[in-house]
Amino acid sequence: MTDSHYVYTIYSEQHDKYYRGYSMNPTQRLIQHNEGKSPYTSNYCPWNLIYVEELNDKSSALKREKVLKKYSKLQIIDLINLPKNCVLKFH
Repeated sequence: MTDSHYVYTIYSEQHDKYYRGYSMNPTQRLIQHNEGKSPYTSNYCPWNLIYVEELNDKSSALKREKVLKKYSKLQIIDLINLPKNCVLKFH
């Protein structure tokens, strides 16, 4: 059995900010972001999980995260509607 690896995007509506990251547990990671446990996101709470993509291995996930971090706001919004967005699995 292999563990799942995910890239995710969270959104702060209050600050109109997006953050992309990697995690094996996006739900737990969202909690950490909202508890201020990440220095990069602590000033922009609350966060909502808006995009999750599952990948087969950590290496692929980290490469995908690097690509997503370069996405513009419009590209991120387009991602949300793609079939590979499995965010509903985490709500």
